[in-house]
Amino acid sequence: MPRREEAKRRIVAPWLSRARSDLGAAGHWVGEGSLFSSAAAFHCQQTAEKLIKAFLAWNEIDFPKRHDLKELLDLAASINKRLADELRQVIAPAPYGVELRYPEDQPEASPDEARRALTLARQVRDTILPLLPDLSADTGG
Repeated sequence: MPRREEAKRRIVAPWLSRARSDLGAAGHWVGEGSLFSSAAAFHCQQTAEKLIKAFLAWNEIDFPKRHDLKELLDLAASINKRLADELRQVIAPAPYGVELRYPEDQPEASPDEARRALTLARQVRDTILPLLPDLSADTGG
């Protein structure tokens, strides 16, 4: 494997591993019911964010250390406009990230919203992973 690709794999693998972890936590908490709906929705947003950042990193696009999915999709559009447009449709109805971290900013996510966020996070995963190399051997699964 060329050194450049090896370096990219080392950068991208942790993003994918953490996205998988966030998605797993979200799925577990959705199953636990309303007590964890906001936490589940937050981790769904984190899943989407980390997957987009993995895509950007693989394509050697620098990104800010912020949580703005729109900004990340603007960067992704410079590589793949169709992907960015498709993901905008998925992500637009799901403002479950940092907005839900502070009690005064937004109401708690409902169980239905958490389930919807989980569906959307899975759509982001299913859209982005085929565009990246299989790193399962690099990330332990």
